[in-house]
Amino acid sequence: MFAFNTTLPEEAGIKSSSIRDLLLYLDKKEIPMHSLLIMRKDKLVFEKYYAPYKKDTLHRMFSISKSFTAMAISLLADEGKISLDDSITKYFPEYITADTHHWIKETTIRNMLMMRTCHASTTYKVDMKSDWVESFFTVAPTHKPGTVFHYDTSAAHVMCALVEKLTDKPMLEYLREKFLCYLDFSENSYMVKDPFGVSIGGSGLMATPMDILKVLYVLDKKGTVVCNDGEKRTLLNPQFIELATSNLSDSIMTGPLPSESVGYGMQIWQNEMGGFVMYGMGGQLAISLPEQELLIMTTADTQGIAGGNQVIYDGIYNILLPGICDDIKEVTDGKRDYDELMKLSESLKVELPKIPNGRPNPTPCITSKHLEYDLDNNRQGYTKLVLDLSEDASSLKLLSDDKSGDSSFTEIKFGFQNMVEGDIIPSDMKASLCGPEQNEGTHFAAGAIWLRENVLYIRVHLIGECVGSLRFELYFGDGDITVFMRKIEETYFREFDGHLYGTLRI
Repeated sequence: MFAFNTTLPEEAGIKSSSIRDLLLYLDKKEIPMHSLLIMRKDKLVFEKYYAPYKKDTLHRMFSISKSFTAMAISLLADEGKISLDDSITKYFPEYITADTHHWIKETTIRNMLMMRTCHASTTYKVDMKSDWVESFFTVAPTHKPGTVFHYDTSAAHVMCALVEKLTDKPMLEYLREKFLCYLDFSENSYMVKDPFGVSIGGSGLMATPMDILKVLYVLDKKGTVVCNDGEKRTLLNPQFIELATSNLSDSIMTGPLPSESVGYGMQIWQNEMGGFVMYGMGGQLAISLPEQELLIMTTADTQGIAGGNQVIYDGIYNILLPGICDDIKEVTDGKRDYDELMKLSESLKVELPKIPNGRPNPTPCITSKHLEYDLDNNRQGYTKLVLDLSEDASSLKLLSDDKSGDSSFTEIKFGFQNMVEGDIIPSDMKASLCGPEQNEGTHFAAGAIWLRENVLYIRVHLIGECVGSLRFELYFGDGDITVFMRKIEETYFREFDGHLYGTLRI
């Protein structure tokens, strides 16, 4: 079995108090964390998950998927099936015509790995109902390839399609056969597919945080580790790892945060501390800090929080790193600090919403436990809103009628004292080709607070393939209701964007 040796933080030269202070800092900044794993000197010193997330919960890793695609490309090159300096068009002649722009023909696999393609943005987002791979070859380019850095997720998607085309198997299966099997990578991990059956190589990986930490460890060791069979193996090409984790492209022009402006390698970012990061949207961060002999894995949902990822980076750099001390005399009396850390970590969970600026909790003006509103015409097609309120488990129902007169409804359960879990299937997911969640819906945990005596705020944390949140602000008037809905999720839940207005049914 491939598993890390564990030890107390102090025994690896990290003060428990610094980890505790990091947790408290992230909570104070209201960053919805899902997990935090910390390794130092090849020992696992901290591994905790925020309820309802657990050790074996698969998490959408978003752009960490790109790093896995790069590893698969490296393995293909090692087999002699491709050259990094080949034009990508060599492998997709079916998309090439006499009208194909010469900049597309000049784009190499190496350009794509380094995010120096001829496109300034993700091509398949121009029309997500058309072939995602084909879009890379048909959308008009913006500049000469091999020059400037632009974050182009379609490049990773096309490279993933290349892997699947040449191996005739899903990319994650190929990676599992080549090296993930030696790491005991989760058997139920998978990649979400695009509507045309290609694994989403730029953002589709579903895996556990420990899965990612294991791969980060392999990268940190330049590809050579003692595997689950007890043998020391070189799982990935050390020369490729050296390239992929080095500074090859300048991201200063487009990096939205200081920690994303340092530079880029091959589907792997640089960081300010001389290390590298496998980066995924929303706080999925696999961070290597070689000088500190430190590996950190986080999962979270910072979407909709301006600079949210930077808050995580800053907490690590400004709170955790100062707690590193290899002078054993300074950490021998850390037993009490460790006990306090464990007590805090056992209570970690996705939290209820909080009232901004610490205002006192208002007394709601709504005394009825059951309210029904007839809704005015709206683009979502909702006809009625039903609200049931209780201390334990409340619910918001939105009902709609189809042309035949049949009714359907979407129900969101939420709590005031604790988060309440449930499942929801967005209307735009029902007809899509998605992963296993398609049949079961998206799991969620939801909580609510009264912002003012007549304003109810509900936040729904989405769990699984659709990491993100749904947010509802209900403004209760004199016999009417105005609802402001906002979805912060990349692909689905469009029906929860916008406004509703209704009148109280007597």
